[in-house]
Amino acid sequence: MKKKLTGIILSIVIVSGIASGFYFYQQDQTQAEEYTGAPTIFIHGYKGTENSFGYMLDRFENTYQWGNKGFVYYVKKDGTIVDYNLNKARYAPTFVQIVLENNRASFEESTEWIANVLLHLKENYRVEEVNMVGHSMGGILAVKYTMEYTLNGYPAVSKLVAIGSPFDGIYNEDYFEIHQDAAAEDLKPDSHALNMLRENMFPADVRVYSIASTGDSIAVPESVKALRQLIPESNFTETVIDDPQLTHSAMHESMQIDKLIYSFLWQD
Repeated sequence: MKKKLTGIILSIVIVSGIASGFYFYQQDQTQAEEYTGAPTIFIHGYKGTENSFGYMLDRFENTYQWGNKGFVYYVKKDGTIVDYNLNKARYAPTFVQIVLENNRASFEESTEWIANVLLHLKENYRVEEVNMVGHSMGGILAVKYTMEYTLNGYPAVSKLVAIGSPFDGIYNEDYFEIHQDAAAEDLKPDSHALNMLRENMFPADVRVYSIASTGDSIAVPESVKALRQLIPESNFTETVIDDPQLTHSAMHESMQIDKLIYSFLWQD
């Protein structure tokens, strides 16, 4: 009888231990889905691909060890989101790369897709606030998101970096002989999309950093500087790099710009 009782007690202890272990395992799993701090969202420009920010993010993670590439979101042409969580239970700072399959869509459609990605981050990973880094048209989309979505239940923006973003449009008329699509139409000076952007109010508590280069023949400094008309002066910083070799596509490959982004987002 004693042996039988001992066996029953032992069984109860084992079952309790397994249940307890499962409970804490579940807790750990839940905690792994919550990320502290503000993730940084990277948005490529017109005709951009995964490579547009791929090498920069590799430098951020592996060369400088500033954080980890936690998520990649692919948005298909129909707006369907395919997400990859690479975080492996590591915590912030986390870098999130968004890749739009239709990289020539209008500002409006592209911004809606970006908003859907950020809503997914909020609903699945409890992300309430983000930083944003956009190259070229990606910087425009980041500003448009901040203006139109952050007060409507989507993640708020703390800091925003626009790299070579032509807020007054692309001045070179020959550019539009080659590029003829919805995004190109929006990138024309005095386009309806750019005029609508100027009519929106930018949140007063979001800090913005704009980077231009004298070597950029697509988003020339004069067009990049138009961003200052949209942002409250107290929250706006601008750098124009005097380097004829620093072209439009080279800006997201520049270690000088890497360090400017780091200083603004994580040291300032």
